Amino acid sequence: MFEKYPFEKLNDLLKDVPHPNEVFSLTIGEPQFETPEFIQKALCENSEYLNKYAKTAGEEELKKAQRDFVKRRFGVDLKKEELLPTFGTREVLFNFPLFLRPKKTAFPNPFYQIYEGAAIAAGSKIKYLDLNEKNNFKPSLSQLDGDEDFIILNSPNNPTASVMSLDELCEWVEYALKKDIVILSDECYSEIYFKNPPASILEASVKVGNKNFKNILAINSVSKRSSAPGLRSGFIAGDGEILKNYLLFRTYVGCAIPLPLQYAAVKAWEDDAHVEYFREKYKRNFEIAKDILGIEIPEATFYIWLKVGDDIEFTKKAYQNGIKVMPGRFMGRLGAGKGFVRIALVYDEEKTEKILKKLKELL
Repeated sequence: MFEKYPFEKLNDLLKDVPHPNEVFSLTIGEPQFETPEFIQKALCENSEYLNKYAKTAGEEELKKAQRDFVKRRFGVDLKKEELLPTFGTREVLFNFPLFLRPKKTAFPNPFYQIYEGAAIAAGSKIKYLDLNEKNNFKPSLSQLDGDEDFIILNSPNNPTASVMSLDELCEWVEYALKKDIVILSDECYSEIYFKNPPASILEASVKVGNKNFKNILAINSVSKRSSAPGLRSGFIAGDGEILKNYLLFRTYVGCAIPLPLQYAAVKAWEDDAHVEYFREKYKRNFEIAKDILGIEIPEATFYIWLKVGDDIEFTKKAYQNGIKVMPGRFMGRLGAGKGFVRIALVYDEEKTEKILKKLKELL
């Protein structure tokens, strides 16, 4: 059975908790910075295409911009058949398992809730790969039962902000080839980093000699990198044979991207300067968090995975003081995430400082 989404659980938890009129929500990974003007302009300039149906496969201009991004960022050359534009990545995470129909799916725990919902909808058994302080919040091959036929990785990780190294990703690629199973790597936070750019599983695939990306797929999006979640522009890239059949499946799903969104997304994928601007914004927020809360700045994402003791009681206390955070246990199963809260540093510098000073008083 499907569980309630974390935000519904949170609403239930807080419905009777007294709180001030002004509440700052740090619960959702939605950037609060304005989408760059040049992207908004491109959307307006292409609004005339609202009277056209879009192709499921996406426009060539968008596919090229996305392949060029992969080349610039990860040094990986993709053939045309090795990338498909998608309507964001949430829809892929849900409908790809319906296409694949795995018998048993493994993914990190705690996790982005779509992983579990998709596995349940596909009739798949589930293997939770617990993330904790002992394993630095990273999954390992030793956690597998050995009969999983589909694995979802998530690096940089939501909610823990951990990052897998290129060598670690190589181990997973080699395992996928050895067992002849599919691995999908959710890399939607790859562009919010503060020192070394996180690796992609596509890089790992090339490094181990799997240059045609057999059994290996990665997804990414402009939602975080361009502060444009409403643009709904993502892609899935990797194994061309899998993507050929997945494209056929997608023609029945009804997930073609409206043309004005595609043409605006081209501009977002082509430009890197605005991404650096946002990275600096998030970096400054983490510097403030380090000064106030004493935390270490993570390698990537805009999340603090904060150890608080009782995450439920802390969440209620924070709400009483005008701050909404996400209890870690709401994002995990079997106790994973308990004792932590997820905090999204998505506001501007001034608001971030104000909020974190309040939080400091509660710790």
